[in-house]
Parts: sequence; structure tokens; C-alpha cells
Amino acid sequence: MRIEKFSVGILGTNCYLAVNEETLETVIVDPGACPKKLLSYIAEENLKPAAILLTHGHFDHIMGVDGFLKEFSIPVYVHEDDRDAMNDARLNQSRTYTSGYTFSDAVYVKDQEILKLAGYDMEVIHTPGHTMGCCCYYIASEDVLFSGDTLFQNSVGRTDFENSSTSALVRSVRERLFVLPDDTHVYPGHSGETMIGYEKTHNPYV
Repeated sequence: MRIEKFSVGILGTNCYLAVNEETLETVIVDPGACPKKLLSYIAEENLKPAAILLTHGHFDHIMGVDGFLKEFSIPVYVHEDDRDAMNDARLNQSRTYTSGYTFSDAVYVKDQEILKLAGYDMEVIHTPGHTMGCCCYYIASEDVLFSGDTLFQNSVGRTDFENSSTSALVRSVRERLFVLPDDTHVYPGHSGETMIGYEKTHNPYV
């Protein structure tokens, strides 16, 4: 798997392209915007988008969905507990920063569900805290975790939003993520990459 990172949107969200280097099938993770440079990269590399994965329903992770769907007929996945956020511009914070955005056509997934996408098994790990429906996507065969706004390098996601919970987030990290192998590469929704083993010994929040 080749992973390309693009900083998109007004909050500089990490949007990832998870590419199967043999087939060029590609999964788009957290498209907070759909800039021309990203579409151009996909075209220049002859990539074949297969799906969009959303780690949660906040606006800075979802506002590029419509732009990609204009170009590619692909499914959009998000955890079922963020259904309200996906459909409410106040809950997803888009009304605070923009004129408002919602998306109602997502496929809602459950904890431990396995999504077979681009030739990989991608496990849904429900990690509530930042939002009720925050989840991470774990690809065990590649030692890769897309952690969204649950786990950052030396930090964790904010819990001062409606439907956020500090205690739930800490439990999610400790009980759902820190049980993964230490050499798991973590690709967060903001800032730089990290490793599970590093965060277990250096993250001051958990």
C-alpha cells in the first residue's frame, strides 16, 4: 500500500489516498475538501478511486465528498453513530465556519465491520470520544491505522464539542488502539504521522 497525504480545507485536514500499487485502486480517507491539485494527482497517476472513508462527521473531514462524487461513482462510509452529525450542519460544525454542509447518502458501518476495498481488508474500530461516531480504519496486513481525530502525534482529539466525551476518548485510545501492534503506523486527521508503540509511551493525554 502506498499512502499519499494532502492537507485540505480551511483547517488543514489530512486527506489520504490509500493506493493499491498493483491495481491502482484507491481509497480516499477524510476528504475535507476537493482541491484541483488532488483531482489532478489522481488523474496523472491513473488512480482508480474505489471508496471514501470518513473517520467522523465533522465538516473539516467531509466537505469534499460532493466534489469527489461528481467525478467518481463510489460509496461513502461513516460509522452509524455519526448519522446525526452527517445530517446536521450545527452538529458537524459547518454552520460555525461556513454556510453549512450536510451529506445524507453515506453507507453507515458498525464496529468491527470489515470493508473489502481496493484489495485490502479494512476493519472499522469504533472510537467514540471526539464524536459519538468516531472510528478508525485498521489494515492489519499493512500495519496501517487511519486514526482521524481520535489519536494524534503526542495528542488526542478535542472533546469540548456537543456529544464529545473526554473519558470515552481516553478509553477508546487505551482499549481499542493501544492493543494494536506497536509497529502500527498511525495516520491522523491532523499533524504528522506516528506509531502505536511511540504513543503508548509518549502521549501525555492517555
